[in-house]
Amino acid sequence: MFIGFRSIRPILFILLACLFVLSALASQDQSLDREFQSAVAQYDSGHFAEAAAKLEDLIHKVPENFEVHELLGLAYSAQSEDASANPHLEKAVRLNPNSAPARTNFAANLVRLGKLDQAGEQFKKAAELDPKNYDTNHNLGEFYAQSKKIGDAVPYLERAQRIDPSSYDNGYDLSLAYLLTSRLADAREQIQELLKQKDTAELHNLLGAVEEQDGKFVEAANEYELAAHADPSESNLFDWGSELLIHRTLGPAIEVFQDAVKRYPKSTRLAIGLGMALYAHGNYDDAVKSLIRAADLNPSDPSCYIFLSRAYDSSPSQADDVIQRFRRFSELQPRNAKALYYYAMSLWKGKRAEDPSLDLHQIETLLKKSIELDPELAEAYLQLGNLYSGQRMYAEAIPEYVRALELNSNLADAHYRLAQAYVRTDQKDLAQAQFQVYQKMNEQQLADLEKQRAEIRQFVYAAKDNPSAKP
Repeated sequence: MFIGFRSIRPILFILLACLFVLSALASQDQSLDREFQSAVAQYDSGHFAEAAAKLEDLIHKVPENFEVHELLGLAYSAQSEDASANPHLEKAVRLNPNSAPARTNFAANLVRLGKLDQAGEQFKKAAELDPKNYDTNHNLGEFYAQSKKIGDAVPYLERAQRIDPSSYDNGYDLSLAYLLTSRLADAREQIQELLKQKDTAELHNLLGAVEEQDGKFVEAANEYELAAHADPSESNLFDWGSELLIHRTLGPAIEVFQDAVKRYPKSTRLAIGLGMALYAHGNYDDAVKSLIRAADLNPSDPSCYIFLSRAYDSSPSQADDVIQRFRRFSELQPRNAKALYYYAMSLWKGKRAEDPSLDLHQIETLLKKSIELDPELAEAYLQLGNLYSGQRMYAEAIPEYVRALELNSNLADAHYRLAQAYVRTDQKDLAQAQFQVYQKMNEQQLADLEKQRAEIRQFVYAAKDNPSAKP
């Protein structure tokens, strides 16, 4: 799930016209009282434009009145007219600099205008003026959290929680801040306290993230499952399926993703998740079908293509469909080195050597273009070397293999292919050295599995953190 902090909590103007009458305009004409009370009534009824119109007229008569400026600023703010609200909220602060609510409302408006430094100053001043107030502490904590200063946020969120232990939103954000600062025991304790008050899917999901970070896979999977059963949202189902997939509980992961795809057929990341789970389980044909579906849902999203390329290696029966998707991807992103690389490989793997439509020159051109766009794409050098070796152009292949290994010495296939090329060019000592490296790497049988897990984790965490990955 995309985990985010809650919004800054506004401190609403207390609309008690009688207090205004007794204090603000006690020495003024009674007609001014009635005008203000009428504006208050309009504001209270949600007629913000009408309230603003009355207050604009009134402010010419009492230009230095705190309550009129404050309410006018709030009326504009309620209409999302933040630029119009700002001078009035600022004037209210100047008229009553010791009002923590006025500073908070001014700060919240500054946030919406993108003036974060000024907003931070106002939030801090509000907290200094009223340090025992829940809202001033909560809002400053939220401000720091949304500014990604999580460590600075924690003390204020903690203080707000002590002031009001029943606050769900603050408690949730405090738990999230604990998670992001790796205070996992504190996060777990806070979430469990909140669950006693309000058993929600999002709390179980957050607790799942805590258990996952703490290395407790079974507990994490259980919490994600509870969240998905309580609220079978696209996000909760993705998190549950992903947790099972990362830890290679593949049968249940496939079941979760299959159910999720039926519920949310337009979710790209669910289709990718299903494709990865099927591939890891050895269901290559079905994996390709699911990844093709993901590519069609969002053709410009690069996430699925690495897995489609991998699954296609083991299931070439859908060559034409796969080539079509890679061609489209390369056309949509002609400056993307990997898009051209994938297209080249799909053409090469999708055609048999005796197929007259196999155009090796086109494949070579695409690989060279991908290297031109990304000179550090080791796999492209490796495959270019393989292309030359397949044509017995060993002298041309060797520098490509050497460059691939300079960029990534863990490419076992590059060591093996380079050794073969050295044999073909009578460089037996060099060949023997490469064979020895290859054999040593080949003994580490878990290397490919770990690489696959790393790629899956990278996709999952990116998809969780990226709200655009959601439908």
